[in-house]
Amino acid sequence: MELKRNVGGVDRTARGVLGALLAVVALVALLRGQRRVAGLTVLASAGLLFNAVTCFCGLNAALGLDTTDGEETEE
Repeated sequence: MELKRNVGGVDRTARGVLGALLAVVALVALLRGQRRVAGLTVLASAGLLFNAVTCFCGLNAALGLDTTDGEETEE
């Protein structure tokens, strides 16, 4: 399955940084015994990091949004 790039620039950077921060929050929550909070934040973190790495967001695709600013893709 080919994913068309629709995440780039500042959006991609913001998703990466927020995903990393949420991973830290998940770890802290797990260490404090808050398993539900840890589980939810690790899912959110994984989603954002997936978006940052693959440059694809399903919600962006569904809404017709593209934040790549015409960046060239390597195929």
